[in-house]
Amino acid sequence: MAGSSGHLDLGPADLAETRTRQVLQPGVTLTRITRGGPDQSLFWTLTVLIPSTSTSPDPDAPPQVISDEASAQALAAHLRQQGYDPRVESVRQPQTADVATGTLGYRVRVGHYDTQQAAQAAQTQLAGNGDQADVRYTGWDPNPNARGPWHINVLTIDPQRFTGRLDASYGADIYHRQTPSALARATGATAATNGGFFVLDPAAGAPGDPAGIGVYDGKVLSGPVGHRPALEIHPDARHTTITRPTWKATARINGAWRDLDGIDRVPGLIRNCGGDRTDSPTYLPLQDITCTDNSELVEFTPQYGDQTPTGPGREVVLNAHHAVVEVLDHRGAALGAGQTSLQGTGTFATLLGHVHIGDVLPIRSRLDSRSSTSREPRLTMINGGPLLLRNGHEHITQRQGGFVHPNQPSFAYGWVIERNPRTLAGVDRQGRTVIVTADGRSTHDLGLSIPEAADIARSLGLRDAINLDGGGSTDMVINGQVISHPSDSTGERPVGDSLLVLPHGVSSP
Repeated sequence: MAGSSGHLDLGPADLAETRTRQVLQPGVTLTRITRGGPDQSLFWTLTVLIPSTSTSPDPDAPPQVISDEASAQALAAHLRQQGYDPRVESVRQPQTADVATGTLGYRVRVGHYDTQQAAQAAQTQLAGNGDQADVRYTGWDPNPNARGPWHINVLTIDPQRFTGRLDASYGADIYHRQTPSALARATGATAATNGGFFVLDPAAGAPGDPAGIGVYDGKVLSGPVGHRPALEIHPDARHTTITRPTWKATARINGAWRDLDGIDRVPGLIRNCGGDRTDSPTYLPLQDITCTDNSELVEFTPQYGDQTPTGPGREVVLNAHHAVVEVLDHRGAALGAGQTSLQGTGTFATLLGHVHIGDVLPIRSRLDSRSSTSREPRLTMINGGPLLLRNGHEHITQRQGGFVHPNQPSFAYGWVIERNPRTLAGVDRQGRTVIVTADGRSTHDLGLSIPEAADIARSLGLRDAINLDGGGSTDMVINGQVISHPSDSTGERPVGDSLLVLPHGVSSP
């Protein structure tokens, strides 16, 4: 396993820690770490949502988990009138590479419950009085004195001994999500984890579409989110790196080269934002927000799905030589092998209205990264963020990655500061690829804050590391069986893409 023989930098130093190590195939090991144990000081409570007031960061916002002190104190006074004994607690923003430490805001809590069921009953009673509250376990707070338990799974792939294949797959097509275990069984993978962020809500785009860069076997099927980092891997597990890719594509239409806005995503919907200056409300990355643009030009490949997105606009279908074989006055086409298409909305729909069957529309595409190996034909890139480590030192790019929402401190509180299930990956100083999952959102699995995820990566000996998709997506599969504890009530979540460790002799998906 990557890292030292010491314990994880997680919780008090005196916590008990056990590790079991299993060789899965040549060059691939699984290390399962349990740290700490049941902590009797932890309990269930209610975090009461704070209505906006004239002093709130955004006076027009709906009730928030944290707000300014005056708004929190006003809610506390209201709750006291209802007969409750509220606690107003400050929440601190940790120091990151681009966000200063300080008081992020204040939360209001009520109650001290032994069970989740008791807290839920109190939540219902509170709702009857017109107040909203979230049921929370105090072990999910980033209290450094919490004693666990934590369960961490670590996959280490050593390229010096690895004889298999390190890859990623989105399944049969981008549009249909699959669970990591289904992909592992379909491909014969020894191990699999979930991969990058993806669209989940159909209102935000095509479910399963990577919400950021997606490159599979050297083919770009999703563009980057601004300059957010990505995990770059190669089939032989050599040269794994964290990079910040850029992608530019143009199409020659009616004699002029036009920039493409994206590839294999619904025109007008940019999940996690980070597109161009015509997007609203921002061209900068903004995690879990869908930016919009009513005038876009987007390329589609057969890998998208059975049919390209339907809707107003125009679409032209191209053959393998970029000659137009079909012109549609609406969007939605079934692409055959070797075909691609261009969809236009707004002014680009008007532009495509002048295209005719037989016209040739060349498309040029360029992917660049800081890695000198980024043009290898079997390159894979998985989106993620924020960056956790750079050159062995904590370097969390919280603001740059869009994990700070203007006037909404509750977002950073829930996403960065609170403990959640996490998936992260990186490379150690020996060049080994390391993929880590941490279970969370239960009393048996506390999860990690983003700073704790960086601490884990560092204490495992990683040189560079990135956070991948987490929450209900976090999942690790060994020999077709889920060994992690997915936090969704329905169990393992179908995801946009998965990282796969394949044995020798098994072809990539």
